[in-house]
Amino acid sequence: MKVFQPKILTALKGYTKKQVISDVVAGIIVAIIALPLSIALAIASGVGPEQGLYTAIVAGFVIAAMGGSRVNISGPTAAFATIVAGIVATYGMAGLSLATVMAGILLILMGVFKFGSLIKYIPYTITTGFTAGIAITIAVGQLKDFLGLSYPAGTENVETVDKVTNVFKNIDTFNYQALLVGLLALAIQIVWPRINKKIPGSLIAVIVGVCVVKFAGLKVNTIGDLYSISRSLPKFTAPNVSFSMIRELLPSAFTIAILAGIESLLSCVVSDGMIGSHHNSNTELIAQGTGNIASALFGGIPATGAIARTAANVKNGGRSPIAGMVHAVVLLLILVVLMPYAALIPMPVIASILFMVAYNMSEWRHFRDICKTAPKSDILVLFVTFALTVAFDLVVAIEVGMVLAAFLFLKRMTDVTEVRTWTYIAEDEQPVDELHGLKKVPEGVSVYEINGPMFFAVADKFVDIPLRDRDKVVIIRMRNVPAMDTTALRNLTNLCANLRKAGITVLLSHVNEQPMGVMKKGGFISQVGEENFLPNIDAALERAAELVSAEKE
Repeated sequence: MKVFQPKILTALKGYTKKQVISDVVAGIIVAIIALPLSIALAIASGVGPEQGLYTAIVAGFVIAAMGGSRVNISGPTAAFATIVAGIVATYGMAGLSLATVMAGILLILMGVFKFGSLIKYIPYTITTGFTAGIAITIAVGQLKDFLGLSYPAGTENVETVDKVTNVFKNIDTFNYQALLVGLLALAIQIVWPRINKKIPGSLIAVIVGVCVVKFAGLKVNTIGDLYSISRSLPKFTAPNVSFSMIRELLPSAFTIAILAGIESLLSCVVSDGMIGSHHNSNTELIAQGTGNIASALFGGIPATGAIARTAANVKNGGRSPIAGMVHAVVLLLILVVLMPYAALIPMPVIASILFMVAYNMSEWRHFRDICKTAPKSDILVLFVTFALTVAFDLVVAIEVGMVLAAFLFLKRMTDVTEVRTWTYIAEDEQPVDELHGLKKVPEGVSVYEINGPMFFAVADKFVDIPLRDRDKVVIIRMRNVPAMDTTALRNLTNLCANLRKAGITVLLSHVNEQPMGVMKKGGFISQVGEENFLPNIDAALERAAELVSAEKE
C-alpha cells in the first residue's frame, strides 16, 4: 500500500450518475447536521461561531479530496474543545493558529513515516479515560448558558474547577426562562430521532428555540448578544512564528496531532465496516495534517474525522469523497447566505446541543464495563487519565497516562518472565512407566529454561542462575523467548563469560529469530561459538553428552 494514494483517485473509477446523486444528497444532509454542531463546538472552544464553519469548510474539503477513506467526514469535534479553549485563553487565536499548523506538520510526518498503524498502540483505557473526561468538561462548561447565569466581567472561566466554582458563586443570577428553553431543546433532540431520522434533532431544536425566544419575547441570551457574527469568506492569515512560541505550544500541538490521528483513523475503521472498504491510514494522516494546516491558515480551528457525521454520510448513500466535498461547499453557501441568522440562536439551545454531544461521546457504558472486567492496573490508568483530563488538561492526561501504562506493562512483563530450573529425577527413584516422556539429562549437565521476553526490566533475573558443583555443561533453553534487547544480551554475555571462567560450557537451545538477530549483531554468537547453538533441546542434550564424555576421557 502506497504512503500517499488519495481514495478519490480510485473511487471515481466507474463512477455513475446514480452515485453522483447519492453523494450529493448525502453531502447536503451531512452539511445540515454539521451546521449547528460546528457553531456549537466553536463556541465551546472559545472562538467565534464562524470559526467552526471555516473549519468544516476548509478542512472538510481538503481532507475529503486528499484522504485515505472513501466516506470520512472531517470538521471540528468535541475532542478538541477543551484544549483549544485553553490555548485561546492563554495565547489567543494567533497561538491556536500556530499550534494547529504544528499539529498538521506532525500529522504529515506521521503519515510519511508510516506511523498510521502505530496509533493502535495507545491503550484503550487511555482513549476511554480522556474521552469521558472531555465529555465531563464540555458538559460542565455549558452549565452557565443552560441555566442562564451571568458572571462579573473578568471572571476566569477556563479550567473545569473554575467553571464549577463559578456556577455556585453566581447561582443567584439563574434565569428560569433560559432553563425552560434549554430543556425544550434537549427534549426535542431526545425525542425527534424516533419521529424522523433523516433530519437531525439539533436542527429542529435550533429552529424551535429561535421561534420560541423570538415570538414569546423571552429574555434569553442569543449568539448575537455575546458574539459578533460574520458571513465573510475565510481569509488567508499566516501565523506569527517565533522559537519561544513553538517551544511553549509543542506539547499542545503534539496532543492535537495524536487526537486527530486517533479520531480520524477510528472513524475510518468504523466506516470501513459499514461499506466493506479499506482505508489507507498513512494517506489519511497526511490529509488530516494538510487539512489542519489549511484550516489554521484560513481562520479555522483543529479538525479531525467525525464518527457521527461519517456514519450519517454512509447511511444517506455517500460512497465517495465527493460527498465530503459537497458537504463543505454547502456549508460555504450557508455561511455566505444564512450566517447572520445564527445570531438568533439562543445560547441554552447551543448548550443543549453540546450536552447531547457530551453524552454521546462519553462512552459511559464502555467506562462501566472496564471497571467491571478489567485488571486493577487498567482501571488505575482509566481513572488517572479521566481525572487528569477533568482537573487539568489533555496534555497532562495523555502524558501521564502513557507513562503509567508503559510502567504497568513493564511490570506485567516482569511478572511473567521467569528462569526455571529443570527438576532431576534418578532412574532408580521412579517406576519405568512414570519416566516415559521425560528427557534424559547426562551427569554434569544442568538445564535452565527462560520463559518470556528478555529485556532491561527482567535482565537481572538470569544473571545469577544457581549451579551445582559437578556441572560441566549448562543448557539455556530459549524456545519461549520471543524477543531480547541490548541490556538482556549484555547480562547474558557476562553470564556466559563467568561460566567459561569456571570451566563450564554454555549451550543455547531453540533461539528464536529476533533474539538470534540481536545476538548476531552484538557478536555474541562468535563469543559462544556457533556450534553451541542447537535447534532443539534433544540436540542440545546430545551435544552436552558428547562434551561431558570428551572431558572424562
